[in-house]
Amino acid sequence: MKLRKARIADVEEMMLLINSNAEQGLMLGRSRNMLYENIREFLLAEIDGQLVGVASLHVLWSDLAEIRALAVSSDYKRKGIGTKIVKGLEEEARELGCTKLFALTYQPEFFKHCGYEQVSKDEMPQKVWTECINCIKFPNCDEIAVSRIL
Repeated sequence: MKLRKARIADVEEMMLLINSNAEQGLMLGRSRNMLYENIREFLLAEIDGQLVGVASLHVLWSDLAEIRALAVSSDYKRKGIGTKIVKGLEEEARELGCTKLFALTYQPEFFKHCGYEQVSKDEMPQKVWTECINCIKFPNCDEIAVSRIL
């Protein structure tokens, strides 16, 4: 398996992978526009040239970043790909000087396996919620917050 940064040519395949996971209720979907606008944040996992996983690292403040849009192909779940993507994003966060990561997720057990703790969404800084206003589930978010100090 190889990790690499996303390219514009990857957007359609990324969108299919993310939104197929969203259709299964595993995560929130993402628009094509969101993927293009944030392409530089995405890390991809490939096996033999095939996209098998994706996630992004979105920096919110000097010490805070979010892991977003983590999706793994159904044929490759439970093979350590999601964990490797998270570890890759954690390394990127460290290189940037970020000391705290969080995610809003429907899969808290996966993140706990990666060393994250479940936290109250009320503990999250207001900065975290600025983009939530555009979410279809706002203001009734049912995602679970997890966090980790690097």
